[in-house]
Amino acid sequence: QVQLVESGGGLVQAGGSLRLSCAASGRTFSTYAMGWFRQAPGKEREFVAAISRNGDSTYYADSVKGRFTVSRGSAKNTVYLQMNSLKPEDTAVYYCAAAFSPSIRVSDYATWGQGTQVTVSS
Repeated sequence: QVQLVESGGGLVQAGGSLRLSCAASGRTFSTYAMGWFRQAPGKEREFVAAISRNGDSTYYADSVKGRFTVSRGSAKNTVYLQMNSLKPEDTAVYYCAAAFSPSIRVSDYATWGQGTQVTVSS
């Protein structure tokens, strides 16, 4: 089973950028599609982006389309979320997760990282 560890969160001003990383261990990482989700205080966890096993297909929530980019590293054991033009409403804990196919549903992801905090100040 794959294990996931996120990093790269922090405090940034509105309009700034951050790049989140999700490092995976386990030899079967390349067989998983990967997703990014976020959860703000008092809100449900929501879909942000997903990428297929081979990286050829990507999917985005409407709220981040055109600002965020999901990609898989050349070594294939890392997934990134490049976040540009950040807004205060992007403030949340961001999680990466693994699934058998790309999905926008939390319930389709069996393995989750511990999360990394992103705070965008106005």
